[in-house]
Amino acid sequence: MKLNDLRDNEGATHSRKRLGRGIGSGSGKTAGRGVKGQKARSGVAINGFEGGQMPLYRRLPKRGFKNPFTKHYNAVSLARIQVAIDAGKLDANETVTAEALIKAGVIRRPLDGVRVVSDGELKAKLSFDIAGASKAAVEKIEQAGGSVKVPEPVEPVRKMAKKVK
Repeated sequence: MKLNDLRDNEGATHSRKRLGRGIGSGSGKTAGRGVKGQKARSGVAINGFEGGQMPLYRRLPKRGFKNPFTKHYNAVSLARIQVAIDAGKLDANETVTAEALIKAGVIRRPLDGVRVVSDGELKAKLSFDIAGASKAAVEKIEQAGGSVKVPEPVEPVRKMAKKVK
């Protein structure tokens, strides 16, 4: 089988119905749209319209909010890092950073940073320079003789109203 031999099964596709081509065709004149009215015209978009009644999406209350300061971290387990070291994709002598993990194929993209979680065991002595790590992961890394360097969190700059004395 070749890609150029692929085709639909017999009868899987139907030819398009030609509308509005005379009364003899069976779908002439109004072309199956009924008679007059908004839906017989072109450009109709009335989804959610309830005939003047307040629509459902406006009757229900708003809920929640989207935090503009949320960070999305790429979580990496210690087991995944150990597998990369065993496979020779990650060098145990160099510092483990987001760039090193991307180069090793452990993650695809860093998002807002990489966060190490404690799933699995770590045998190699590694030094990490990453955005975050769980307490249990830090304990396991330090037990193996490694170290973790995590930057201090930066408070987001918010516009504040001037305080009047």
